Amino acid sequence: QVQLVESGGGLVQPGGSLRLSCAASGFTFRTSLMCWYRQAPGKERELVAHITSARTTIYADSVKGRFTISRDNAMSTVYLQMNSLKPEDTAVYYCYAQPRWTTIDYWGQGTQVTVSS
Repeated sequence: QVQLVESGGGLVQPGGSLRLSCAASGFTFRTSLMCWYRQAPGKERELVAHITSARTTIYADSVKGRFTISRDNAMSTVYLQMNSLKPEDTAVYYCYAQPRWTTIDYWGQGTQVTVSS
């Protein structure tokens, strides 16, 4: 059974930091594309960052220089380090997995991040 379990969300003041974690199980993590998406109220879900099995990363322009995606294949976990948080970063953050050589993809349940003073 595939599981993606996010953690680390919460309430933080502008300028603060959070680290999100996504623990994966039930598929071959080390060869999978892993992503973080987010969805703010009234907006469409958007890609925040992705990391390939070769550790190539891409970021949305809105988070470049502030967020860092990383992965620990031994722990089957992907992280999103978020620094210099802004109110516009407030959203539900979702972990996403695309295993190699399949057309099946998986989503986590989401974790709420709220940036507010």
